[in-house]
Amino acid sequence: MPTNAQLKGLYRICYQLTYLIFQPIHLICIDDRTQNLYILAGQNEEIEFEITVNGEVL
Repeated sequence: MPTNAQLKGLYRICYQLTYLIFQPIHLICIDDRTQNLYILAGQNEEIEFEITVNGEVL
């Protein structure tokens, strides 16, 4: 289950991807090893984000 900080970062990134730069989101999941939230996006799946448990976007 994502933390509140991760959910806030996820909302911000999803908004920017879909409404500002019109890129599709292909995958959102949590890495069981690190508990980071992982986002894969872009026309050719070339955009990657990780959001740490404390909300930092990598």
